[in-house]
Amino acid sequence: MTRTSPAGTPQADTFHVYDTTLRDGAQREGISYSVADKLAVARILDSLGVGFIEGGWPGALPKDTEFFRRATAGELDLRHAVLTAFGSTRRPGVPVQQDDQVAALLESGAPAVTLVAKSDSRHIERALRTDVAENGAMIADTVRYLTEHGRRVFLDAEHFFDGYAHDPDTALRMLDAAVHAGADLVCLCDTNGGQLPTALAETVEEIGRRTGFRLGIHCQDDTGCAVANTLAAVQAGVTHVQCTANGYGERAGNADLFPVIGNLETKLGLPVLPEGNLSELSRVSHALAEIANIAPDTHQAYVGGSTFAHKAGLHASAIKVDPELYNHIDPERVGNGMRVLVTEMSGRASLELKAAELGLDLSAAPDAITGAVRRVKELEARGWSFEGADASLELMLRREMELADGTAAEADVDASDDVSFGAPFELESYRVSLDHRPDGQVVSEATVKLHVLRERVIATAEGNGPVNALDAALRKALVPRLPWLDEVELVDYKVRILTDASGTDAVTRVLVESRDEHREWSTVGVHGNIVEASWYALCDAFAHKAIHRGETAEVGTSNTR
Repeated sequence: MTRTSPAGTPQADTFHVYDTTLRDGAQREGISYSVADKLAVARILDSLGVGFIEGGWPGALPKDTEFFRRATAGELDLRHAVLTAFGSTRRPGVPVQQDDQVAALLESGAPAVTLVAKSDSRHIERALRTDVAENGAMIADTVRYLTEHGRRVFLDAEHFFDGYAHDPDTALRMLDAAVHAGADLVCLCDTNGGQLPTALAETVEEIGRRTGFRLGIHCQDDTGCAVANTLAAVQAGVTHVQCTANGYGERAGNADLFPVIGNLETKLGLPVLPEGNLSELSRVSHALAEIANIAPDTHQAYVGGSTFAHKAGLHASAIKVDPELYNHIDPERVGNGMRVLVTEMSGRASLELKAAELGLDLSAAPDAITGAVRRVKELEARGWSFEGADASLELMLRREMELADGTAAEADVDASDDVSFGAPFELESYRVSLDHRPDGQVVSEATVKLHVLRERVIATAEGNGPVNALDAALRKALVPRLPWLDEVELVDYKVRILTDASGTDAVTRVLVESRDEHREWSTVGVHGNIVEASWYALCDAFAHKAIHRGETAEVGTSNTR
């Protein structure tokens, strides 16, 4: 823990990627890291290859004090990053040797310390209730004291841009106090997040010319410009960028670590991660979202699940020729992937690309493509959506391929609305009832009558809702005869009510997410009745499992759609 410079990164100590997820990011509404969470986050960030990890504010928060105790006692073995403690300067009128908060920074055992200090005269006078001279002394005394005790010190100049615009002499005086007392660099903070890139870059350039100091940047995202402001500051000369994973932070958040790194590496040609680690961006983003218990942002730059997803048919046509025509980088460079979405906007190219993504070759089946395009448009007009239901889409594409090569007849496939194409059973009927019992308990009961492996089967099961009961009855009927279906687990169930603007009856769209030990897949069902919509989605889930086992029904089957 005595190392004070990043190790194993291409820029070494010449350019810092400084992560403050565990301190500033933890201030986001809804995030509450345990000490174990903080240790896990730090390990993941270190594995990515950031240069500094700000672990929190020891002495101010008991949880952070405990984190540093455990980290420095051997529970955190950092290979790349330097563990950094965050804290404030000594209090006004208190000798630095007697300030408990400063003592806690030393006791944390962190080899580097970031001090926050006011740089706006209004904050100095109104919030701290002291004068500019004493604030400068507070900065200098604390920096000098920590460096004398072997710590590397950075200064966060809080509210710097607002302060510099209001009173430039005071703002510069605070930077000077820190650097001349031994601070390695001064980080200019857009604390209120109100700056725009052009003005911010001009200020950074001006500060660099006037001082010659090494500068850093810390941007909040209140104008939606935190990432842009950070990159503008880099282009203006800063060599230390402070970010948080997924942009976490109070109010609108902070500069997002992942787009900042993605842009530094792919756009500015500045390799800041160990070789090969750029492809870990997406995985790390999602892993840290999981620990924070916040759903990943599917539209997050570089690492979002929808970031390289293409919906318009025009896009798909171009991508079929060359993926770079509509992707600003190869998604695999950041560990992401390209997807083609199939909707009513889709054309032939979209379906052909999506089929290839699903492992189906439609390039030599023009009739299948024609049928699939027509079918998608018809179904989407009735409320179906395949954007989040690749498994149902695959079943529909397989159906069209069989129609095209003559192995299935249109009449056979469209004759009834019983079960999914390829399902390993045939439905005779099902019934669902609701029982409100004298003790107040509400129980659903479902009965299914099926034909499985040429055998008629009847099964009844109870559940805590009609869909749960139907799923239980279906499994009860199938698993004894098709035991591999027991591997299928229903992990998510979403319902959306679709109301037609014309005032006709609403329909229900159900999305079901299933998984086995190898993979996950999603299916969709749409109907005016929620149970029937759920039935479609459940049947698709089992049919998809059957097809991917190489087993299909031994009875005649029909498509729900």
